Amino acid sequence: GDARVRGQTGVLSERRGSYPFIDFRLLNNTTLSGEIGTKKKVKRLLSFQRYFHASRLLRGIVPQASLYLLDEDYLGQARHMLSKVGMWDFDIFLFDRLTNGNSLVTLLCHLFNVHGLIHHFQLDMVTLHRFLVMVQEDYHSQNPYHNAVHAADVTQAMHCYLREPKLANFLTPSDIMLGLLAAAAHDVDHPGVNQPFLIKTKHHLASLYQNVSVLENHHWRSTIGMLRESQLLAHLPKEVTQDIEQQLGSLILATDINRQNEFLIRLKSHLDNQDLRLEDAQDRHFMLQIALKCADICNPCRLWDLSKQWSERVCEEFYRQGDLEQKFELEISPLCNQQKDTIPSIQIGFMTYIVEPLFERWAQFTGDTPLSGNMLNHLRRNKAKWRSLLHKQHSSSRSNDHSGQVTGSQEQTLKKEETP
Repeated sequence: GDARVRGQTGVLSERRGSYPFIDFRLLNNTTLSGEIGTKKKVKRLLSFQRYFHASRLLRGIVPQASLYLLDEDYLGQARHMLSKVGMWDFDIFLFDRLTNGNSLVTLLCHLFNVHGLIHHFQLDMVTLHRFLVMVQEDYHSQNPYHNAVHAADVTQAMHCYLREPKLANFLTPSDIMLGLLAAAAHDVDHPGVNQPFLIKTKHHLASLYQNVSVLENHHWRSTIGMLRESQLLAHLPKEVTQDIEQQLGSLILATDINRQNEFLIRLKSHLDNQDLRLEDAQDRHFMLQIALKCADICNPCRLWDLSKQWSERVCEEFYRQGDLEQKFELEISPLCNQQKDTIPSIQIGFMTYIVEPLFERWAQFTGDTPLSGNMLNHLRRNKAKWRSLLHKQHSSSRSNDHSGQVTGSQEQTLKKEETP
């Protein structure tokens, strides 16, 4: 049934644990009608998921190996890193190790404090921590890319963008809180496969959201569910919480890559006409959408060592989906065929058609700031490195092809030697 819940504000949310994490073993039992698995199996998974959340995560219990049980040396290093959280070379992988896998919770608690949000909104620290644990635990660590570390990385990038003078001079505490919350929760409960996969396997989320921004809608409604469960904003007036929930949805839905051209065209129009008025809440919200979109796909703009790790992770996730599609005789999705779609070719295409157009417009908006210049320089250098790696792959492939072939003159010589 429909597991969404309508709150007092009228916005539909999703109960945590209402749906099982995608268990691809169910695909083995695909019926002729295309339904995955049996109702009995799905019901059993639902029950386990509900028990799991109710007994541990729903109560906001911190994992046993929490930040506070870490060695003091690790805590000291983590605190030192947080003092440089606004630097673009921030290593989120190292930070996640230093916080024992609690990078998202630790980062958000710090940023809420740095931006004065706890005081401004009179937030209870215990409740805030409980909510952030819910968010972090609802990401799936088995995903190579769409996991809590990615969410922390996007949040750190969002923090950097919120400090850009062109934007920072106009932002309100509400804008900042919305930007950080949306960044932290923008991919929550991501199943590790894309929307076309959910549609062609007739997943319940695809039918629930009628094949439109399926994952983004799920991320948003799940976030609303966690906000209500934790009661983080319960002390605020009803109209304030209603506005926060709606704006969170608008921000998270903007990350749908299928809407890329829509946002680029609108941004180009604003920049060409020079009609952005950041005193206007509507224009500020639009630029927050653009900032979140940039943060979500900023990996190619990071230092090579960090960027390369993210590229390998996202391609591994693509390849896992392709392997599943091949195993269950489904059409392999674009970019998911490990035999044809190489990491360099995927990254070059992604940078050329998705990342470069967006970040060039972002730089046009921010002006000639050190951060924008730094990101574009990294982007160009990284693209050149991927081109070099692609060239080496092609050269190696041609060399292997020739090594197994016999030239025309060699073939004639062999024939002569074989003649009696």
